Amino acid sequence: MYAGLWRILPGPWWVRTLILLALAAAVLYGLFFYVFPWVSQFVNPQDVTVQ
Repeated sequence: MYAGLWRILPGPWWVRTLILLALAAAVLYGLFFYVFPWVSQFVNPQDVTVQ
């Protein structure tokens, strides 16, 4: 998967690296500010089932 992604990106290696870093930052931003808060509604860490 990563090799295929690397091949389809345009430019020299340093441009590809910058694009991949920007994509990774965008994914992390989306996870931290949209996905994780949404999931936290359904997961309650206060409910402990181990006695």
